[in-house]
Amino acid sequence: MSKLFSALTLRELCLANRIQVSPMCQYSAVDGSMTDWHLMHLGSLALSGAGLLIIEATHVTRDGRITHGCSGLYSDYNEYALARVLRFCREHSDVAIGLQLAHAGRKASSERPWQGRSALAAAADPWPTVAPSALPVGSGWPTPRELSRDDLRAIRDAFVRATQRADRLGIDLIELHSAHGYLLSTFLSPCSNVRSDEYGGSRDNRMRFALETFSAMRGVWPERKPLGVRIHGTDWTDGGWTIDDAVVYARALQRLGCDYVTVSSGGVVADASIPVGSGYQVPLAEAVKREVGITTCAVGMITEPQQAESILAQGSADQVALARGLLLNPHWPWTAAVALGAEVTVPPQYDRARPRPS
Repeated sequence: MSKLFSALTLRELCLANRIQVSPMCQYSAVDGSMTDWHLMHLGSLALSGAGLLIIEATHVTRDGRITHGCSGLYSDYNEYALARVLRFCREHSDVAIGLQLAHAGRKASSERPWQGRSALAAAADPWPTVAPSALPVGSGWPTPRELSRDDLRAIRDAFVRATQRADRLGIDLIELHSAHGYLLSTFLSPCSNVRSDEYGGSRDNRMRFALETFSAMRGVWPERKPLGVRIHGTDWTDGGWTIDDAVVYARALQRLGCDYVTVSSGGVVADASIPVGSGYQVPLAEAVKREVGITTCAVGMITEPQQAESILAQGSADQVALARGLLLNPHWPWTAAVALGAEVTVPPQYDRARPRPS
């Protein structure tokens, strides 16, 4: 029996298989509110056959967005727009739907990727950015304002309010974003956090804000619903955050009631040398799973059915997350099921096109 197409249960949420649609920013929202693009994009992926669809990084404050086009859940307008997308997806699919909550920190106020990925120019309506320390992302980026303790409480409370909105919307699962050089991961890394208070210095201190935020979210999120975290596996640079640090962080999250971690990496150090290639982050997930025992998701350049199956069969992870592979082929799970001799749900309108064993 295919491991990829076996069920996975997180608290009271039963996933039909172990394929996750990774959260993918679309940069197509208006003041944080989703648009018709999201109806099309998420509606298509809801029919993919994946067991779990996680909606793109959705920011908990307006100034926490990466770009002007990033989605948010900080206003009633945002909530109404997301409710419309959810209704559309659920009318046509029974896929479990998660939501990634995020704050971009010092990487906020940026151009959309196809516009250059740099900090917004003065004529492009930029906004001030914040971070654990007043250190810019890199050359040409503005220096962020160092967050005060009052600021930290306000951001933590914004995560809590967004969590409550997500529950009101009927979201099945939340993933807290603490990777890719966004706010929470910059607290974790000694490359971006040089504070001298209780939120800086030692590893325990650098983990404090992320753990406090997670704990506050878990306190308002229903007990029956899973709450996971995308964690930072390594900075890929000497003197930075390492996989050993990630193991300690995952263990601390597990003690607070974290149900799974997705292990990603990079994004904190602008000039880090990252060995991007097929499955390049799988060893990070494997190390966390082996040392902590928490349910673990592998992500990063996983493209082939046999590759995904092997990751799970060998015990390197419990789930795989696909992004670009599903953009290229939104029905990737259909072809993977044929390759692995498994079954997957296909809408009756599309059944005649479903790949079948020869």
